[in-house]
Order: sequence, then C-alpha cells, then structure tokens
Amino acid sequence: MNNRSFPAALLFAAMFAAALPLPLAAQSFPGQPIKLVVPFPVGGGVDLVARIVAAPLSQLIGQPVVVENRSGAGGALGATAVAQAQPDGYTLLIGANSTHGTNPSVQVKQTYDPVRDFAPVILLSTSPLFLLSANNLQAASGEELIALARRSPGKLNFGSYGNGSITHLTAELFNSMAGIQTNHVPYRGSAPALTDLVAGRIDFVFDGVSALGYVKAGSIRALATAGAKRVPAVLDRPTLAEGAVPGFDISLWFGMFAPAATPRAALEVLNNRLNVALAEPPVRLAIERIGMEVAGGDSLTLSRRVDAELRRWGTLTREKNIRADP
Repeated sequence: MNNRSFPAALLFAAMFAAALPLPLAAQSFPGQPIKLVVPFPVGGGVDLVARIVAAPLSQLIGQPVVVENRSGAGGALGATAVAQAQPDGYTLLIGANSTHGTNPSVQVKQTYDPVRDFAPVILLSTSPLFLLSANNLQAASGEELIALARRSPGKLNFGSYGNGSITHLTAELFNSMAGIQTNHVPYRGSAPALTDLVAGRIDFVFDGVSALGYVKAGSIRALATAGAKRVPAVLDRPTLAEGAVPGFDISLWFGMFAPAATPRAALEVLNNRLNVALAEPPVRLAIERIGMEVAGGDSLTLSRRVDAELRRWGTLTREKNIRADP
C-alpha cells in the first residue's frame, strides 16, 4: 500500500469499525449533550484541538458537543471539576502533560489523582517541543549549547512558563541528562519568556509550535527538536537524541478523559467515534495545520502515556526538589 492510499484506507477501516454493532448497553449512549472541559484558556493548543474534534464528534454521535473553558492552577481547576463530575460520560476532560504528568509531581496540594480519578478515553494528538536560543548565543546546535554550558558552568540562563511547568521540567531534565548546570528564570507564560529570549536577556528555552513564528522571522534560533523524531512538516531540525543527549524524548500531548467509574460501554462509544473523527481528512489537516500530529488508538495508549509521564516527572522533581508556584 503506498503512502497516498493509507489515509483513505485508515478512514475506511475506522468507518467500518464504527458501523459494527455496539453492545446493547452502548446503544443508548449518548442520550444528551456532551461537555468537553478544557482546563486552559481559549485559543491555546488544547482549546484548538478540542474545538476541532467537537464538531465531527457531534455529527457522529447525534448530540451537541459543547466546549467549556475552565482554566486555572495549571489545568488543575478544570481537571478537578471533571474528576468530581457525575461518571456518566457526559462530562469529559481534554487533558495534557500538565494535568496528567507534571501537576501531580509539583503541586503541594493536589486536588485530584490523575490515575484513580479518571478513565482514559483516547490520545487525541501530539506536538513537538523545540530547543530555542537567543541569536547572540554562541551555539548553533544542541551539542554546541552543551559544550558552551560545560565550559562555563552556571553562566547560561533558561526561561520557562513558570516554576513546575512542562517547559521548566523539560529544561531541568535536559540539564540532568546532558550533565550541565544552567539557571532557571521563570516567567508567567510563553510570551514574556520569548520576549526576553528575543532581546537576549536569557539564553535558551524549550517551547512548542506557537514560538516558531519568531524562528521564521529570524528573531531567535531553533537548535534542536526535543522529541524522538524530526518533524520536517513543522520544522526540520535534528533531535537532541541524535547526538547531543541520547534518549531524550519530550513532546506535548492532548488526550480525552472521563471521570472514573464511567460505564465501559460509554467509554467504548467515545473511543470508537473519536477514532473515526480523527481519521477524517478535514480533521487531520486541521490538526496538522496547527503543528500537531493526530494520534488516536485505544484507551490503553493514553493510559501508558500518563504512566510514563508520572514516572518521569516524579523522579526528576524529587531529585531537584521542584515545586510549582502557589
């Protein structure tokens, strides 16, 4: 099968699977509108993916799918609301690395358990992180940045979205795996960190596709990709794992979760219909246009992602005693 025929074959297979008879308990679900809780502000990556999948999901299940933004506490506010919602399949969470990875490791007062309080539905998409540097930094690659940091321990500064954020922890993991010492400068989000990176007041950051406009404008440089593979469709840069830091693999991901104890039949309907939606060319193209990659698969795929995140960040934050801002 050639590459051009693969998406069509995938769509056909997903539609065929959707046409198979569902268990009797699943045939009555859903019988009312579904609410997708996005625990972050309107316009961010999680919000965009939620709105991209909401319309086709609504068509496939024959019920309205409403996106509701409940931001705050690094995603914990919305996640807590869904964890405490009625477990009937009608209130769902679009979670991410923070809600089901970093938050439980860095927040002193955790208001939900990312495993016990949720049932995974589906991994929706993944998105790369990039190692970005100021133009005045005397390094043109991940290897050169590491060499520079080793020559001058404690002299380089990196920015992040804030204490305990995914960009903070990614840089700390980079420091540990590369055997270097650099200093953390926390900001309140990506925009102020990038402003100082452009001005050369900090040396490097890890950030996602939203920062690539600065790279294309020549205001900052992209030294490497943080994930396990290159993403030429977004920005063709070598991965850190290729030579600078073997084994380094960090990417952003978004997944759908239901409250724990949601009936299995409802979870199966949601997973089935969402796989169909993600296979539709307009949905796939919309997600790719915002620099992300469609995922999909069974609920175990998402469960494994969560387990890996919790292990990775739990170990790092204990070793470095990292806590989020109160």
